[in-house]
Amino acid sequence: MKVDILYKPSYSIAKVVMTSGESITAEAGAMVSMGGNIQVETGLRGGVLKSLARSILGGESFFTNTFRAGDQGCEIILAPTLPGDVFSVELRNETYLVQSGSFLASSNGIETNATWSGAKTFFGGEGLIMLRCSGSGTLILSSYGAIHEVNLNPGQVYTVDTGHLVAFEEKVGFRVRPIGGLKSTFLSGEGLVVDLTGPGKLLMQTRSEGAFLSWLLPKIPKRES
Repeated sequence: MKVDILYKPSYSIAKVVMTSGESITAEAGAMVSMGGNIQVETGLRGGVLKSLARSILGGESFFTNTFRAGDQGCEIILAPTLPGDVFSVELRNETYLVQSGSFLASSNGIETNATWSGAKTFFGGEGLIMLRCSGSGTLILSSYGAIHEVNLNPGQVYTVDTGHLVAFEEKVGFRVRPIGGLKSTFLSGEGLVVDLTGPGKLLMQTRSEGAFLSWLLPKIPKRES
């Protein structure tokens, strides 16, 4: 399997070329185009309970589409819903925790499970809901805005707003907390942050969907009753 990310970093797409027998599972609606000898299967990845957990807790689609290459191989182009970047990670018996909505696709050999990894806040509704992606294979992630990569040294602590967090290696320690006290949380426009402790890699997005909606919604004209 070969993955090329095109048109970085604003409106990126993932071009996936597969040889005979290879397959990739993507979020519903992620397919832009496809060509060659390819079979499409729609189903519940991991059964009803795991699919339900990913849908309710992880913010992912209940059904997923699996694209399998035939004898002649195939090509498929995938894109996320929001404008932004796409990033591929090659896992070798590794685990990443992926923020809700950032999972785009994964090859055979990677298992995804929804896990609750922090307390959900009542400040703006931002919670740290993660998908646990583990195994060996190709993991394709997306972001709102560009992806910024940070490699943490052993013991290094780095603080990220939860709305900007895309993914991080499971070996990275983390602690979710408010940005400050009650007053500063309300007045600063910030909600929860996560303190990440190295070693390990983390991925951030340069824009926050929650921040954009907070700016946009008050500007939408309200219909008069």
